[in-house]
Amino acid sequence: METPPDSQRQTPWFKTSLNHGDVQDEYPSEDLEGAEAFELLGDGSLQQSSAHFSKRPNYVEGSTIDWLWEESVERGQQRNLHLQRGWRGMTAPLLDSAKIWLVIVLTGVGIGTIGALLDVLVEWLGDLREGRCTYGLFYNQVTCCSGLDPGEVCKEWQTWSQYFHVSAILGQSLLQSTIYIALAIAFAGSAALFVGTYAPYAFHTGIPEIKAILSGYVFDAFLGPWTLLIKAVGLALAVASGLSLGKEGPLVHVACCTAYLLLRLFNFRHSEVQKRKFLAAAASAGVSVAFGSPLGGVLFAIEELDITSFSNDSEVMWRGFVTSVIAAVTLQYFDPFGTSKLVLFQVTGVAETWKAFEIIPWLLLAAIGGVLGSLLIKLNTAAAVYRRNTFIHDYPILEVIAFSAITAAISYLVVFLRVGSSDLVANLFMECDTSKGDYHGLCNPTAAWENIFLLTITAGIKLLLTAWTFGMQIPAGIFLPTIAIGACLGRAMGLLTQLLQRTYSTSWIFASCPPDPTVRCVSPAFYAVIGASAMLGGVTRMTVSLVVIVFELTGALSHVLPIMFSVMVSKWVGDGLGKEGIYSVWIAMRQYPWLPPDEFRDNGQTAAQVAKPVENLIIIRDEEERTMKELAEFVNLHSFHGFPVVRGERLLGYVGRDELKAYLGEQIFVLVCERCLTVRVASLIAEDGQRKCTFSKDVASIEADFINLSALLDEAVLQLRKEAPLQLVVNMFQKMNLRHVLFSQSGKLTGLVTKSDIYRTSSILAEKLGLARLAMRSTSTKLEEHYLLQAAGTWYKVT
Repeated sequence: METPPDSQRQTPWFKTSLNHGDVQDEYPSEDLEGAEAFELLGDGSLQQSSAHFSKRPNYVEGSTIDWLWEESVERGQQRNLHLQRGWRGMTAPLLDSAKIWLVIVLTGVGIGTIGALLDVLVEWLGDLREGRCTYGLFYNQVTCCSGLDPGEVCKEWQTWSQYFHVSAILGQSLLQSTIYIALAIAFAGSAALFVGTYAPYAFHTGIPEIKAILSGYVFDAFLGPWTLLIKAVGLALAVASGLSLGKEGPLVHVACCTAYLLLRLFNFRHSEVQKRKFLAAAASAGVSVAFGSPLGGVLFAIEELDITSFSNDSEVMWRGFVTSVIAAVTLQYFDPFGTSKLVLFQVTGVAETWKAFEIIPWLLLAAIGGVLGSLLIKLNTAAAVYRRNTFIHDYPILEVIAFSAITAAISYLVVFLRVGSSDLVANLFMECDTSKGDYHGLCNPTAAWENIFLLTITAGIKLLLTAWTFGMQIPAGIFLPTIAIGACLGRAMGLLTQLLQRTYSTSWIFASCPPDPTVRCVSPAFYAVIGASAMLGGVTRMTVSLVVIVFELTGALSHVLPIMFSVMVSKWVGDGLGKEGIYSVWIAMRQYPWLPPDEFRDNGQTAAQVAKPVENLIIIRDEEERTMKELAEFVNLHSFHGFPVVRGERLLGYVGRDELKAYLGEQIFVLVCERCLTVRVASLIAEDGQRKCTFSKDVASIEADFINLSALLDEAVLQLRKEAPLQLVVNMFQKMNLRHVLFSQSGKLTGLVTKSDIYRTSSILAEKLGLARLAMRSTSTKLEEHYLLQAAGTWYKVT
């Protein structure tokens, strides 16, 4: 067999061990997996592709993933499964699919179980501040008084003054208030201590971080097992302490931690894109458990978390739907509230139809919700800035203890604040019924003005308390406090409307009501629902998912249209005062590299106004002919995601730092690190570290002694002209999940822009840039600050 000359031989697709006589066959075969490791060049030759040069190293915390790489890895894994032959080829795809759905099912069951346990723990700890069950300390008030007829007094549940047989009124007040405040401080302080000592990432709600992670931010420490444990325990303690916070938002973080833990337990080695699909499904289930709203959880993930931006819409939606349903079924099976229903705050006694005149107070409620929602965001932001720039930042546990004491003392004086936010909302959503008793005189028609005043004061105090609480070093959600504020205002508006209708029952505006003023025409309970949805819309700026969550939360299916109306008006009013919701503002303050899905519109700006000029970039100049050792020193000196490569004035391409570092680690025996002097011995001789290398194929073909690194180059990196509209550049980053774009002119590099640069240009940070510089990041540890600074690092040269 004649061997072709070297000039005519081409790089084989791969090497095989098939022998034909004395000659080994090294030419193409049917192995498609090996073929993918090469790319066809313009001259008809083959060279090894950079995508398969070596395995990509793990991403470091604070970086962003390479979406194109990860999606190609996922496609390659699926292709390899279907290319296998025989019995293994038939079963491998089925086993892989079964493994995926097993993790999804277990995630749903796990989230439902954790949610049920948290509900029971919160109810017991919260009731413990006011009293105990006579026949068992570990029974909450609902369980202790179960089985009673409507209106019957529960004698098994006793307040602490009754339990200790204190009869004097002054003694009862002092004992009750002392235990109430002391337990509130103990619960909140314990939660802050656990978070500060064991899991710094367990504070706050977690939704801003989840949004950033789903958009490609690498923050695996945020999803660790210790974070899961401390977040769950600390959440129960924080909510039970009576602070103005909720557990609904943090349950999304808990759900994502559960999914990540299951992925690690099952050693699930799929791409980063696949991992984010699981996290998106878990986030849907977290909302499903938090509100008893499976459908609302899916829509929340699509609208608020923007999960369809990185994958197929139907696939992610289907996984989230299944996980949400399984989590909700598990929650209902445990039945933590003893109602045998998934509806958390069921609206009762509401008329099937609503009257036309009610649109006026509903419109007013919606406008108030938009205004107060924007006010709450501004107050919360101002509190975060003040906390960051004062001595309070250095004493987070002391801050929690002090503020929990203040909150408990104020709450004990106001009857509607004394109970937990969940119980308050449940009673405000309940229409007056003589068989169920009167909640603190709320149904007393002779005390209507007093109740209106008291509910308004409750809403105002709760707004101020929430503005400071949401941001302290404890697990804290803002959904439930916001709902409580809106429900108080809505119930007050309902009582006012009912009072006016009964006073002026013969007026033409109330002509649709029954002529008998004793017959109920207005349902104040539903006004509480309208107020809650309007306030929540003003704070979060959600729309479709919020409407679905509210009617699943309350069961008020016949009044979906008024809820939609209130959310729509609330968002319009809120957007007029500031377009960002609470989570977007916190993302801006922490400077996570997250781009909003909203369409960006420039004012005539071009890309030149955000691009870093070439003279300020860290680039690799190929004409300097570095040695392998010098190139390793360069890579370890600079921690950017990658580097443009030029030769003279000609742009050769872009090389990723991870690919370059992995290749150097395989080829030379020493990696130079100024500070640690780490030595790694490989199989090659020491002289290879002194060999020169080049990224140019032309130079490598002439200089045989040069190591050819051209296969590492991304020659197809996206390039634009600096004259391109800024709107086009931003939209490309949003829709294509890019990490960087190069700017060139006639083959010459003129600049570069990264995702962080685009983020700083986006509407969110453009309006909040001064605030973000002041607040920096409301983080708990220097380690987290390091990660965030690394993520938001500049491409300018350090001088």
